Amino acid sequence: MKYVPLGATGLYVSQLTLGAMTFDHQDGTFGARIGGTGQDLATRMVDLSIEAGVNLFDTANNYGMGQSEIMLGKALGSRRKDVIVATKFTTQVGEGPNAGGSSRLAMIRECENSLQRLGTDWIDLYQVHSFDKTTPLEETLRGLDQLVQQGKVRYAGVSNYAAWQLAKADGICRQLGLERCCSVQAYYSLVGRELEREIIPASIDLGLGILVWSPLAGGFLTGKYSGANAVGGRRAQLALPPVDEERGHDIVDVAREIADAHGTSVAQVSLAWLLHKPGVTSVIVGARTEEQLKGNLGTVDLDLSTVDMARLDEASSLRPEYPGWAPPMFRRN
Repeated sequence: MKYVPLGATGLYVSQLTLGAMTFDHQDGTFGARIGGTGQDLATRMVDLSIEAGVNLFDTANNYGMGQSEIMLGKALGSRRKDVIVATKFTTQVGEGPNAGGSSRLAMIRECENSLQRLGTDWIDLYQVHSFDKTTPLEETLRGLDQLVQQGKVRYAGVSNYAAWQLAKADGICRQLGLERCCSVQAYYSLVGRELEREIIPASIDLGLGILVWSPLAGGFLTGKYSGANAVGGRRAQLALPPVDEERGHDIVDVAREIADAHGTSVAQVSLAWLLHKPGVTSVIVGARTEEQLKGNLGTVDLDLSTVDMARLDEASSLRPEYPGWAPPMFRRN
C-alpha cells in the first residue's frame, strides 16, 4: 500500500479507502437495496482493510440513517486512534426544515451525533456532502472552522462540489483566514470522466486532494452487466451513478481484454486506471462480500503499462466541449 499527502496537508492517507456505505443491517431499508453487511461482516472488512494497509475509512451520517457510523465505530474499536475516519453531513436525516443542509445549526448538531455514533472524540476529516445553495457559503465555512478550533474536527473537506464552488470556497477561506478545505470527494470512473473538464484542474490548482467515490460506477465496471453472461445485480435496485450503457459496454470490452492479459478482473483494471490518473489521492472501495473486498484491495498490486493506460484512455475519452475544443491563442513575445 502506498501513502500520499491529502491535498496540501501533512496528513498521509492510503491510496485505497474503505467506504462504509454498505455497513447496515441486512433487513434495513437502505441495506436491503445495496446489500447491507451486518456488523460481523463489517468488522471483518475493516480487519482485512487494516491488514492490507488501508488507513482511511469513509462514511456519512445518512448511510443506513446512522447505522454505518455505528458499525464502523464498533469495528474499529481500540484501533480508532491508529486510523483516519472521514464522515459527511448535509443530507436530510429527519423531519423538519432544519433536518438537513449545511447551516451552522445542522452542522454542529450532526457533528455531535456522528461523534456519538462513531464512539470517538474527534473526526479526522469532516466533509460537506453536497453544495447547499440555501445556506451562505460563509456560514458553512465559518462553522467548519469553529469545529476545527474546538478540536472536534481535524480537517475539513467537501463533496460533489462544482469547480467554481471549490474556487469560491477556497477564496472565502483565504480572505477571512478560515480553515481551508483540503479535499474534495467526487465521482470518477472509466465510464464517468466528466470531472476531468473542470474539477480536477481546479483541485490541482487549489491543492485539494481528490477522493474518488463509486470508482466502479455502481458495479457497472465489474463487468457482470456486460457481455453474453450479463446478469442483474445492485444496479437493478439502484442505477447510480447514471451510465451511458451502450458506450460503457465498449469500454468494458477493452478493460476485459486488458484484464485477461494480466490474469485479473475488469474491476481491478478499472480501479488501477484511477490510481494512475493525475490528481487522484485515494480511491474509495466498498463491497457487499468479503470476496469483493479482497479483489478490490488487490488492485494495488496491479501495474498497468503505458500501452494499457493509452487503450483505456482512448476507449473512454470525453467528447470535446467548449472551451476545450477552442484552439489555444497565445500572445506573441
